[in-house]
Amino acid sequence: MFGVVIATNLSYLLGPLGASFVHAPWYTPVVSSISVIALTIVSLFGLKVSKWLQGLGGTSQFLTYLALIAALILAVSRRTPASTQALQVTMPSVTLYSLNIFGKMALGALSGFEYVAILAGECRDPARTVGRSVMFAVPIIAAMFILGTTSVLAIVPQDQIDLVSPIPQTLTMGFAGLGVGRVIVPLLIVFLLMRQCGNVALIFAGNTRLPMVAGWDRLVPKWFSQLHPRFQTPHHSIFFVGGITLALTLAGQIGVGLQEAFQLLENAGGILYAFTYIALFAIPIFGARRLGVRAPIGLQLASASGLLVSVLYSVLSIFPIIDVRDPGQFARKIVLTLAGTTVVGLAIYAAGRRSQESIGT
Repeated sequence: MFGVVIATNLSYLLGPLGASFVHAPWYTPVVSSISVIALTIVSLFGLKVSKWLQGLGGTSQFLTYLALIAALILAVSRRTPASTQALQVTMPSVTLYSLNIFGKMALGALSGFEYVAILAGECRDPARTVGRSVMFAVPIIAAMFILGTTSVLAIVPQDQIDLVSPIPQTLTMGFAGLGVGRVIVPLLIVFLLMRQCGNVALIFAGNTRLPMVAGWDRLVPKWFSQLHPRFQTPHHSIFFVGGITLALTLAGQIGVGLQEAFQLLENAGGILYAFTYIALFAIPIFGARRLGVRAPIGLQLASASGLLVSVLYSVLSIFPIIDVRDPGQFARKIVLTLAGTTVVGLAIYAAGRRSQESIGT
């Protein structure tokens, strides 16, 4: 998915030339492939390299969202009709569509904190800093998403929003007509690209550590846990995750438009992500007693909220939120992707169990 996003954002940076590129059949697959391969190479070097990319991406993210807020203030000062409507606080109508949007926003905005724990072994004093970082980050992230979404709605007509790259679209339209806009907008899009590269580097690094840990626990073949002799990173796991990412990225673009390809990759990956959250949130509610402990009521309530949102997201994300040529085919592709990845996962797990049994004998 991130390869498609980077390709689209890059097209905004290239201006009219990029607008012609984005419709070329070769452009998005080529840029997506280069992005995945480059990310795999960076991950091979470990956090000593990727941490700088992540830090640069975090700084760029703050600058990008500050620019979105500035664009919102500019739209309000111009008193455009869209800005007036965007600032209104109203209860949305409860429909399957609005619930679908709610699930995507809730899971997308407040997910990812577990990566701090995944990479805690490579951080300094994680026991003291992880909890504080989450409490500090949650209100900031919520404010960024709320104000950022308001800026998009205040500037871009609702039927013209680019769901793949709404931020560069909003910045381009928001600063149109300003003399400095010609300099500011390309610079902000560069910041946005750095932010996306930094975020994806963190997520990719976390994902590559999961097969490594599973290999340590002998749940998958030990091959996944082998470390590179020089960089001390799980290079087999990194190449495996990189290969799967590249295959899914290219497969999702076959025979569909850019917006539909993004939705396919976003929804399928998001559902697999939500499955993990369903298992995690179920532990304090249903599994704590089996571990001989009783989860505090506050933790159970928070877990129940997360569980319901994750289930809602998993069910409704089978269906698209954009107009597609064949909604039924879209849903079938999602289901087949989920089934295929589950079969691959079970096969890897079975191979790990067989290798463990052979060692035991």
